[in-house]
Amino acid sequence: MSDHQVINPYLPNWEYVPDGEPYVFGDRVYVYGSHDFFGGDVYCMGDYVCWSAPADDLGNWKYEGAIYRKDQDPHNTDLQGNLYAPDVAVGPDGRYYLYYVLSNWGVVSVAVSDRPAGPYEFYGYVHYPDGTRLGEKEGDEPQFDPGVLTEGDRTYLYTGFCGYGDKSRHGAMCTVLDRDMLTVREAPCFVAPGVMYSQGTGFEGHEFFEAPSIRKRGDLYYFIYSSIQFHELCYAVSREPTRGFVYQGVIISSCDKGIASYKPADKPMYYTANNHGSMEKIGEEWYIFYHRHTNGTNYSRQGCLEKLCFREDGTIIQAEMTSCGSVRPLKGKGRYPAYIACHLFTDTEVTYVPWSGWMDDRFPKITQEIEEGGHGIGYIANMRESATAGFRYFDCRNVERISIRTKGYATGRMEIRTAWDGEALGSVPIGYANVWHDTEAEIRIPDGIQSLYFTFRGQGHLQFAGFELK
Repeated sequence: MSDHQVINPYLPNWEYVPDGEPYVFGDRVYVYGSHDFFGGDVYCMGDYVCWSAPADDLGNWKYEGAIYRKDQDPHNTDLQGNLYAPDVAVGPDGRYYLYYVLSNWGVVSVAVSDRPAGPYEFYGYVHYPDGTRLGEKEGDEPQFDPGVLTEGDRTYLYTGFCGYGDKSRHGAMCTVLDRDMLTVREAPCFVAPGVMYSQGTGFEGHEFFEAPSIRKRGDLYYFIYSSIQFHELCYAVSREPTRGFVYQGVIISSCDKGIASYKPADKPMYYTANNHGSMEKIGEEWYIFYHRHTNGTNYSRQGCLEKLCFREDGTIIQAEMTSCGSVRPLKGKGRYPAYIACHLFTDTEVTYVPWSGWMDDRFPKITQEIEEGGHGIGYIANMRESATAGFRYFDCRNVERISIRTKGYATGRMEIRTAWDGEALGSVPIGYANVWHDTEAEIRIPDGIQSLYFTFRGQGHLQFAGFELK
């Protein structure tokens, strides 16, 4: 593994690629996802872009550029459809096939390229042998969020969306496609139930909502999806790709609900909403890619990753959210930006992004300054009394001083802890500042692998850009 540190979010602070589907092609990891904008007012406003990294250096991501534009779909010349979450599979011919659904049409579109990073060209719509598009045949349910897996000359296409109260949507579907990657070979069958049809299935409380994805590990198929709880990625396993899936548990929650190792299991540690992602084996380790919400809305999401641990029976231990991707602790020296906080909360416990169009002004949010080109710094805005930003983990050795960078109309102090409910190790004084300002104090951090929590105590609203461990 390289000396580059892995941080979350793993892409630059100004990039917003949620719904991540990671794949190793050759010696590189490629991530495909939808494309949000900072300050966006709906999901997936951008064209598809691709980022890649060496498989042995997950801290060194390269921008591969825009790989497919939304005006390339013949149905979308008026640009009214946004490019929702995609997936990619390698066909029997060795080419790369990009599957997606437009936001205003329940049909699966496909683009193709000779290279994993594109550019991709429109190829066609998934259809039955008679030419009827999947999703438009009588009795079909609308298609949504395609996930794909190709084995030999068969491609398994998983789709679906199921909300509360909608009895017209039964669950996640699997459709088998022929070797042309377009023609339906086996009609859709249901592999995981929606909330209206889950009684007695074992999926109760974690029913399929959206974001189907599929991976194979050993002889087990892992069906990964976003549950009706929104914030969690769950999984079910089977030895067959089209049936027999049994619910197994949660892979990750984007507010750490379900984690009881350092807090009560039901306590949320971040403002969350929907989730979408998948897992991939990179080198000798497996990782889960997921996303978090920023800027106090549902619509500016950033990709994160965590290392996974499996039990001997193939089940997954729920991963914690971290600032380091669970790859290895961050160095306990040097400067770190505040936007890599994996925890953000106040004394008022809230699970979901508290918004009515915009973030409730009682709560902090990760946001960014806008500079030319849109590449401004990321920071935490609106830290009021009790607002806490948590960072996990650091390998601390001989840390004796901490400097913090802040600005805003605020007076008080920033308390430092190594646990969200622990005793303060010390504090840094806070005063009014019109521009970013560094303030330093003597605070000794115990040696070892530590979390760091920064809590504002005082008046006003503080902007928090980062800190330096000395």
